[in-house]
Amino acid sequence: MMDEASAQAIQVIFDKQKHAYLKEGAVSAAVRKDRLKRALKCLMDYKEEYISLISEDFGNRSADTTLFADIVASCSALKGAIKHVDSWMKPSKRSLQFPLGLLGAKAEVVPQPKGVVGLITPWNFPLTMVFVPLAQMLAAGNRVMIKPSEAIPRTAAFLKDVFSRHFDETEVYVVTGGVDTSEAFARQPWDHLMFTGAPAIGKLVMRAASENLTPVTLELGGKSPVIVGKSADLHMVAERVATMKHLNAGQICLAPDYLAIDAGRQDAFVAEYTKQVHKMYPRMLSNDQYTSIISSRHYDRLAGYIEDARAKGADVRMINPALEDFEGQNKSNKMPSVLVLNPSDDMKVMQEEIFGPILPVRTYEKVEDVVDYINARPRPLALYYFGHDTKEQNTILSRTTSGGVTVNDVLWHGAHESLPFGGVGNSGMGHYHGYEGFLEFSHQKSVLRHPKLSIGKLLGVVPPYTDTLRKNIKRQIGS
Repeated sequence: MMDEASAQAIQVIFDKQKHAYLKEGAVSAAVRKDRLKRALKCLMDYKEEYISLISEDFGNRSADTTLFADIVASCSALKGAIKHVDSWMKPSKRSLQFPLGLLGAKAEVVPQPKGVVGLITPWNFPLTMVFVPLAQMLAAGNRVMIKPSEAIPRTAAFLKDVFSRHFDETEVYVVTGGVDTSEAFARQPWDHLMFTGAPAIGKLVMRAASENLTPVTLELGGKSPVIVGKSADLHMVAERVATMKHLNAGQICLAPDYLAIDAGRQDAFVAEYTKQVHKMYPRMLSNDQYTSIISSRHYDRLAGYIEDARAKGADVRMINPALEDFEGQNKSNKMPSVLVLNPSDDMKVMQEEIFGPILPVRTYEKVEDVVDYINARPRPLALYYFGHDTKEQNTILSRTTSGGVTVNDVLWHGAHESLPFGGVGNSGMGHYHGYEGFLEFSHQKSVLRHPKLSIGKLLGVVPPYTDTLRKNIKRQIGS
């Protein structure tokens, strides 16, 4: 049974971390590297346990999925932070307005730890969403408290145990519990708070954080579109979209949420997509490589989307290669692949983020119509374009706004630590990954050093004002 941390217990650990942070003072590169290396041990020394526990929490999740989607991604972020933290920490020198630099004044921007950082993580990638932001938080010199999702109770409890073995509670601490715990966690006076999850919950987190004027990083989601240009190769589109739409059973914030294709090629795409799904998953229900929906509640939500689309006139195509009985023998909440053709805007699949193996397919006559459709809705976390028409590609990328873009594939821009990851508007705010993550969780402190010489007097700023000041003003504004 997962422990339920009280608001008082959370406050106690927060106060301890705050006290330890203030007492420590400057956080050296050696200390940061030590913490990052211990975090790496928290990941790598327990790979087999994580694989087993995550699969139990999901109902079924393949070892391969956890290894490459959670452990590899987390390992890369931690090792990258260890490698680069020395250079990230260096102050950056800045130029000064004439003539201050010539008179001996010097300026720099110093990255400083923010202090005590809260991290609320989702269930879909239980390790990646902990260790990747943690890498940048620790590299920035912060103390961290982590609240994993209650949807993965076994994994969350194990994370709590593992971190307690390798970290003092004043360095990194894991809090477990349900909704009440999450609410109490968000209300703490953090120096920074990061949340990953649904936009609706993100609003609540931001509202709670606002009571303490806590800066937030929100990694949300939304309806990330795939635009299939007329020059696109349909085999490429079908294979790459099907791969990522079924990875983790589509339970990914970056998963393609709907696809737009020119009307004349819809049938060809459906045939090719169906072929690719059959090839990848000849069986689904009895296939250990096909991930379960996380819970019966989410399964019922997705099933409701399908029924709503069917009732409102959509052409719903179930892709069930082995004709397995998903109704009668589905104790692990697996769901077959689904295409929803010609969806209307009043359908739930076109109003809500899907987070499952359901792909609505819309058609268009002109690609400009797709751009207008996207721009009339909340800005998505990702946008995907397939095609080899450079002019068309540039039009789409310049006229739409999204958190990130992958061209001629899906999802991969989120896999690179060298690229900042984050949403815009309804899909989030702030960035993490690599150097941008280090900056996100650091305070960029401006430091200006003046010489003994009185610059104020030299410029005529010290009263009484004379023509010296007026001449300097005229020189600055050029009139």
